[in-house]
Parts: sequence; C-alpha cells; structure tokens
Amino acid sequence: MSNFHFVVEIILAAVTIYSNISSKSFDSLLGNISNSLFLTSIENLNFNIFCISPCILDKFMRIYQYQAHDFAFSSSEGLLHALGGAELLQLLNQTIEESLQKSGFSQKYINEIVTSVMRVFFGQSAGINGFVGAISLAGTSGGIWAVEGGNKRVCTGLLHASKAQLISGTVISIEEKTQQKGHSGGTVNLYEVTYSSTSALVKEAYNVILIAAPLNSKIANITFLNFNPPVPEFSNPYKQAVVTFVHGRINASFFGYQDPSQFQLNSIFTMENPKLFIYGMVTVSPVQNGKAALNPLLGPRVWKIFSSQPLAKEQMNFLFLSYDSTKAKTWLAYPHYSPPEKLPPIILHSRIYYLNSIEWAASDMERSTVSAKNAALLAYHRWYEKMDMIDQEDLHKRLKTEL
Repeated sequence: MSNFHFVVEIILAAVTIYSNISSKSFDSLLGNISNSLFLTSIENLNFNIFCISPCILDKFMRIYQYQAHDFAFSSSEGLLHALGGAELLQLLNQTIEESLQKSGFSQKYINEIVTSVMRVFFGQSAGINGFVGAISLAGTSGGIWAVEGGNKRVCTGLLHASKAQLISGTVISIEEKTQQKGHSGGTVNLYEVTYSSTSALVKEAYNVILIAAPLNSKIANITFLNFNPPVPEFSNPYKQAVVTFVHGRINASFFGYQDPSQFQLNSIFTMENPKLFIYGMVTVSPVQNGKAALNPLLGPRVWKIFSSQPLAKEQMNFLFLSYDSTKAKTWLAYPHYSPPEKLPPIILHSRIYYLNSIEWAASDMERSTVSAKNAALLAYHRWYEKMDMIDQEDLHKRLKTEL
C-alpha cells in the first residue's frame, strides 16, 4: 500500500465502564422515587433478551475473522448482510421496541428498562433501530473496557503504530484534478485537498482519500468541487449531546433518599418525561480503582451527567449539595436514528471512501474501527483490482471449511 497517499482522520466515541453498585430491586427503587426515575445496578439487568444482544454480537464478531483474511465490503449493508444475513439487515428497518414486542416483552419493560438505557447511551427512545438498540443493551451486560489515561490514547496509539504522518488542519474542499504523467504523455486523476493550517491555506494532491468525519454541514462542512457525477449530500440530522463532569456531593434527597447514608447508587437512569433535564448520570473512577468505596459520606465523587442541553446552575443545585469543579462538552455526538435507516455509501467517488457510513447502523468506538479497516482494505483491493476480495458471501462457511 506504499503507493497510497492518504488523508485519514479517525473520530472515535467514548466508552464508559459501569461498576456494580446496588443489590436493590427495580421495583423497590421505584417505590422510593418518582415514576420518572430509574435507579439500579447495571449488572443486575440481564439483557440476554431473545438472544438479541449476544447473538447479534456473535455474528458481528465474524468481521474480525473476515478482516484477518483481508476481505472487504463496498457498502455497510453488504458488510452487515455478510455477517448476519437478512435477519441482521432487518433490524435497521424496525425499532428496538418493535423487535422486543415481537419477542413478547411487555410495554412496561420496554418503557421502564429499555428506554432508560437508550436515553443514556444515545439520548433517544426505544424508537431507535433494532441494531443500535441491541448494541446498547449489550453494553449493560459487563465486559466493557476503559483505557487508563482516556480513550483518546487509542487514537494516539493507532497513529503511532501506523507510523502515519499527521497533518493538523481543517479540510475546506476536495476537488478532482487531472494531471500529466511526467514525460509519458498520459494523465492521472488526483484529488486536491484544500485545508487551513495555523498559518495559511494549503493545497495538496492525493491518490486516495478516506473521510472519517460526518459529512454534515454542522460538523464537517467539506465542499466537493468539479465532481461528475457529484458527490452525494447528506442532510440527515445528528443528535446533540452534553456530557458534564462534576466533582461534588450528590443531593440524595432529590432522588428520594432522606437518609444520605442509604444512597449507594453508582448509576442513575431516567425514563421519558419532558420535565426531566438529564438522561442519566454515573460515577467515574480511575481505571485501576474501579471498585473504590461508593458511600457519598466518604467525600465528593466525580459524576458524569448526560443531557441534551447544558445544565443551568439551578439544575446543578438540584443534583448536588455542593460541588467545586465542573467540565462540560457539547457536540453532535451520534445520528438521530429513525428506522427504516438508509445508510450512506462507503464509496463516494472512484477513490474517496466514507468511514462514517456505518454509524447510521450503530455509532460507537468498535464500529468506527471496523469501518476504518474495511475502508483501508477496500481501497487497497480496488487499487490493485483484487475484486475477489470484495463483497464475498458465505465467508463464514468458506473460512470454516478452509480451517
């Protein structure tokens, strides 16, 4: 792949570890608080529902075997179909609520348990598509990892391992250009990227481009010039998320606990209610100290709060008796899911690849890295015309036979 000159940006989402924090049952907790709140231990929720999460994840795990053999897929739908057939694709066309209803789960269970998980993970309801819903539920069953020093170290580690050259700047436009091939008299098509650096506008020509930022005018407003046919536009909305870190003492009475010593919760989820101003909140501990004492009487703790809007001072005073530091981040974090989902193409032009297509099926760190490797393999095979390595079906059976 040495002939390639790539522009690659990797955007990965954050992952949080939840610790076991309470043995109280869901029903008894509801008795202590309003009908709008759901407080419980994540590990007490068994989401092996109709085999949706484990079976889907088992099928998705096949991608690592396929990629180990260098197989690639030219569309996100093709990738998902190769992993789980029509059944997996169907999850994109129905809500997680519909999937659970068909499997016999009660509306109460969906409203009070499933919806609360969707709100914390994606700021949305059980109306999100079945695939991303299953991924969310799988995230409650344990086995999730955090990276000491922050998940950003995954990005810096990948950059270091690849020995890639990082150019810092903001891409403004990409234009298809035709250049002469030296003295041979032939021509070659290249892509001229215009980006702003700290000092000036810079133009560079590339053979292949991988775009790893949402092509939404509010996020990555890149203009594509002189393409025939034109590069498609994507106007699908992204969901605003606000994450607020607070170091302080929780106001246990706000959550129905008159005796603060009885408040032993590490995670607080909420059900749908227009009067609620948070989706949920969880404590954050150092990676090597995840089982630290949970009693708030021992001192202030760091809480991570999920909401759709920045928290006002009055709202902070509802949640905390006192706090000494806060840090908030607002961004368009993930797609606004509304099945049936139409996934954007991976191939935007002859040699322009779009990694963020996959996040319209499900948006998380793992899906992003899988999409990145798939795009790299796809670009390589198309460059060298190895079409037998692209969009192959029945790989699960074929690779089993080879072994």
